[in-house]
Amino acid sequence: MLFDNKPLLPDDLAAMDEKQTADLCRKLRERLIETVSVNGGHLASNLGVVELTVALYSVYDPYKDRVIWDVGHQSYVHKILTGRDAGMDRLRRPDGTAGFPKLAESEADSFNTGHSSTSVSAAIGYARGYELSGDKRHVIAVIGDGALTGGMAYEALNDLAQQRSKVIVVLNDNGMSIDKNVGGLARYLGKIRKKHSYLRAKRRLRRFLSKIPGIGKPMARLLVKVKNRVKHWVVEGKFFENLGLYYLGPIDGHDVYAMKMIFERANEIDGPVLVHVQTQKGHGYEPAEKNPEIFHGVPCFDPATGEIKKSSCCSMSKTFAETLCDIAAKDDKIVAVTAAMSIGTGLQDFSEKYPGRLFDVGIAEPHAITMAAGLVLSGRKPVAAIYSTFLQRAYDQILHDVALQKLPMVIGVDRAGVCGYDGETHHGIYDFAYIGTIPFTTIAAPGYASRLDEMLRMAVKVYDSDSGIPEDRRLFVIRYPAKERFTRENDPRFIKTPLKYGKGAVCFDGRKGGKADVVILSIGEVLEEAFGAALLLDEKGIKTVVFDAGFFKPLDEDAILALAGETNVVATVEDAIADGGFGEKVRLLLGGKSDPVVTCFALPNTLIPNDSVKNQLTACGISGENIAGVCEELLRKKI
Repeated sequence: MLFDNKPLLPDDLAAMDEKQTADLCRKLRERLIETVSVNGGHLASNLGVVELTVALYSVYDPYKDRVIWDVGHQSYVHKILTGRDAGMDRLRRPDGTAGFPKLAESEADSFNTGHSSTSVSAAIGYARGYELSGDKRHVIAVIGDGALTGGMAYEALNDLAQQRSKVIVVLNDNGMSIDKNVGGLARYLGKIRKKHSYLRAKRRLRRFLSKIPGIGKPMARLLVKVKNRVKHWVVEGKFFENLGLYYLGPIDGHDVYAMKMIFERANEIDGPVLVHVQTQKGHGYEPAEKNPEIFHGVPCFDPATGEIKKSSCCSMSKTFAETLCDIAAKDDKIVAVTAAMSIGTGLQDFSEKYPGRLFDVGIAEPHAITMAAGLVLSGRKPVAAIYSTFLQRAYDQILHDVALQKLPMVIGVDRAGVCGYDGETHHGIYDFAYIGTIPFTTIAAPGYASRLDEMLRMAVKVYDSDSGIPEDRRLFVIRYPAKERFTRENDPRFIKTPLKYGKGAVCFDGRKGGKADVVILSIGEVLEEAFGAALLLDEKGIKTVVFDAGFFKPLDEDAILALAGETNVVATVEDAIADGGFGEKVRLLLGGKSDPVVTCFALPNTLIPNDSVKNQLTACGISGENIAGVCEELLRKKI
């Protein structure tokens, strides 16, 4: 642990001299590498904000002042400095420190941040509330240049400039979001960075002056003050000033002294201020400096070498990307769309193979969907790949700009289901419910990787006149988890059948020529649990069928009604919330048409804490053992 006692902020940090501060920053980096290498997590972004966090908490009190971290994955240093160092040993585990800020975890956490571009809006709300009550507190929003590609950030900046609330916006400019930043803002900030490459030289000069006995430190402080006032007039910060913010910067984000000075200067200014801080993602750890994209969200790794421990699971994202590359090789109208996640969705390979045919729009999911609609109307065949939790932001665009125009489109919904250690802000458990309300859609959910390959090959046919897909189902959505979870494809009892549009298939049949005692209807990645339950029931002589539904919309009603008509117990299993989910649709279908007992295994519409995917599903009752046990008990009561 770094601290025997929780540090008193900001006093303890403000009292440190330069050597003590440098030593603290070194120890913080060592602690980050130590904990993330064991638990996984967001490393590069946290290494990049070590000095920034120390500087902030040398000036501001996080327990009184409000510091909002956007996107929140760079808050590990903040958590260590606010008394949660011990919990870092179990980072992102149920009994440890969460990977994102959480109001319930500490009074130092000002806002639950897991999605980008929210900090300025929340900060304005805080500031206006304090203004109305006369409460004198500083409000700071720390936002990355990647998060500034999100439209909500500009809505907030526009409002902030109009109302003139006292908010300090710290622009953490490292030239990256998760992938390399794209777009006009990235080029603009890059221009500023190139024009001011003197930052490190300036830091060396200040250190040189500080060593001159007697007059050195006063000279260094005077130099900083004069330079900042002169630079305010000559530096290209006009974009932010034209919005109505007082611009300070750019500042070396690894120079604690310079940042403390600039924050104190920001406090003196009446009205909103933007402090432009330049940092390096992965700073201080060579593997992360060289590969910041890989070390953004990283699994366990060897801290000595940076070598990442390999997973034995097949990546569903990679399967999706490889299939798309194969399809694109035969059709040059196929293009790919993503929102700052070309690496996460596997599409970096597509970009390398087909230059100019991947459109990464930055952290701007609504724009991605509407832009893809324009691509369709221009004669292209876009395939968008966006994480489920982030696609929520584009609901209106999917409905209004795609569905209501009856446009064909393919959307890959990556990271569907519970997300594991990133916790509640990143779960992809609402997509059945919200996409299911949209007309003219097909919603598919493969249970394993080879089925995802088949579904994507089927989906892209929506752009062809002879697709065989109904005209009113040409918005084709495929949801899939990050990694394949089904381990039974080589089991001799697993039945693999060719994919048919809108049809499911029996993949386990224990009827032995008779009727089934239990029918398990599964959709998506939980086929692993459904199949496991069938094996357990079969061992007890209970005749069980597992039906892999494959499609949420349209539902294979004929097959489900036929199976339900010859059994005593029907169980539905899904990795989404029960409200508006697969089980609910099956219940409605079977109401009054058959007489089996129906039980649904789904996720609760509540907070699901960070843990492993398996533990999260088990805690929600979705395990082979629990499914089998409940079905056996219902069967006993039925007969």
